[in-house]
Amino acid sequence: MRRDRDHLGEGACWLTEARALLRVDITAGLVHRWSPARGEQRTDRFDGDVGAAVPRTGGGFVVAIDRRLILVDAGGTEHALAEVEPGRAGNRFNDCRADATGRLWAGTMSKTREPGVAALYRVDPDGACSAVLNGLTISNGICWTPAGDAMFHIDSTTQRIDRYDYDAATGELGARLTFATVDPDHGLPDGICSDEEGGVWVSLFGGGALHRYDERGVLSERVELPVTNPTCPAFGGDDLATLYVTTARHRLTREQQRAEPAAGGVLALEPGVRGLPAGAFAG
Repeated sequence: MRRDRDHLGEGACWLTEARALLRVDITAGLVHRWSPARGEQRTDRFDGDVGAAVPRTGGGFVVAIDRRLILVDAGGTEHALAEVEPGRAGNRFNDCRADATGRLWAGTMSKTREPGVAALYRVDPDGACSAVLNGLTISNGICWTPAGDAMFHIDSTTQRIDRYDYDAATGELGARLTFATVDPDHGLPDGICSDEEGGVWVSLFGGGALHRYDERGVLSERVELPVTNPTCPAFGGDDLATLYVTTARHRLTREQQRAEPAAGGVLALEPGVRGLPAGAFAG
């Protein structure tokens, strides 16, 4: 576990070539790249809430700042990619992921949980940005099946993991199916990732645990964690067999923070199954 703690750690993503974990500290405006093997971390600071950072093919990353998507090249130069939801100052980007063909999927959320004002966007490699799912509240975790023929997505306040048939050639989604439902007593479903067996792992914010659902959507494992607020799981390591989990001190009292020294750190688990490599934006 890392001892330097984030306030609202999120967006874990393993960088295979760099052998490093990419993550953000949302409210601090930070993007971290941490090498577990070398014990080194590089941090970039941005002005605004940083909802996510996604790797780019050829180096650099896409950073989601407030309601803007910015391309950051390998040398650190920034270029505007897209801006959404003008006039909705209460919204910001949240979880973002790239699919295996290089498209970027970027969701927004209402910081006040105003129902139905957020959306999930698809950004194609040519920069075209379109809203694919509207009427959301907190667009959150995104991942795909090992075959890439279905996409999972969470709108947190629904307490569901939704499954959509996915056309990898066009990036089109099919009809929504409920893959799994999370009991509110178990926490708010947050970030998700897939494993090579078709299982889906979800962080339960406020619930202090991870759930794994098998390929049928049946709860197959519950992992209790030493923190109240796990936020995002991601498989990493040379063999993608380590499950890293970002966590948060967000909304914890001082007494809770003293009782949870791991809160805001990055946890590392060995769940006995391997994950899938992360996608990179091809734009």
